[in-house]
Amino acid sequence: MELTGIASYLVSFLTFAGVYAVLALGLNMQWGFTGQFNIGIAGFFAVGAYTSAILTTPSSPAYLGGFGMPFLIGLLGAVIASTVLGLVVGLITARLRTDYLAIASIGIAEMVRLFVKNEDWLTNGVRGIAGIDRPLAGIALDSSFAYLVIVALFVAGVYFLVERAYASPWGRVLRAIRENEPATAAAGKSIAGFRLQAFVLGSAIMGLGGGLYAHFFGFLSPEAFMPLYGTFLVWVMLIAGGSGNNRGAILGAIVVWGVWSGTDLLTGLLPSEHATQAAALRVLLIGVLLQVILVLRPEGILPEKPPKLIAKKR
Repeated sequence: MELTGIASYLVSFLTFAGVYAVLALGLNMQWGFTGQFNIGIAGFFAVGAYTSAILTTPSSPAYLGGFGMPFLIGLLGAVIASTVLGLVVGLITARLRTDYLAIASIGIAEMVRLFVKNEDWLTNGVRGIAGIDRPLAGIALDSSFAYLVIVALFVAGVYFLVERAYASPWGRVLRAIRENEPATAAAGKSIAGFRLQAFVLGSAIMGLGGGLYAHFFGFLSPEAFMPLYGTFLVWVMLIAGGSGNNRGAILGAIVVWGVWSGTDLLTGLLPSEHATQAAALRVLLIGVLLQVILVLRPEGILPEKPPKLIAKKR
């Protein structure tokens, strides 16, 4: 029984880490590639999760739903909805400086969260959406492990596409904007256009992460998309793993989620009267971890390594 419990915990841990890895890869597209300071990740995360849930859940008088569509259609809807939101936000903020983009993005994320919380007809408000099915739940012997495999496949697919984008001429323009915007503009590149493209693609990936989260957890409520869980942790994962390095984004998600979930296990062993203080200490621990990384290894665990330029043989 103990081995079964450990295996179940590891499956849950790796699945959550995989979902956060997708979010970190989306943020890496925006910050790691282009230097766009988006601290509204939770908004795109929430839009993707609720869109997939609404499209795939059975009919309910409490909220908009009853479409009963397949899992992949739900994820496609999550990506499309987050892409549209990213396009709207990007058109407004593409020309803003980094600090103004941060203010605008966190404001929009809070607007999304409050909309989800208060529009009962659409999302069932604070009562949330339950009964979100996992794919293969009625077929696979262990639906949790089967879903871990599905999440791993999506992480691998997103990693492959983002890595190809990084090494492409398009990715080189993004890095040039990040390093020296005036020189890139002088070379005839549209700064606002490339920023918009990176922002929208990163937002679409975050929406995919939201859809994967919804089908794993099976229940959605506005509290799941608080800035601490939906934005702050993702930023710590990317900075810890290595901004600009896609493998670092995935490694950072695993390491930081390991610290976060490990401290949750430890605080669960404490007496109930100390549980509240221990929860606050977990946040403090993550903050201290981030500060230590920024001081001792600001480039992250896996620093960015630009792709090698290989000359063609004549």
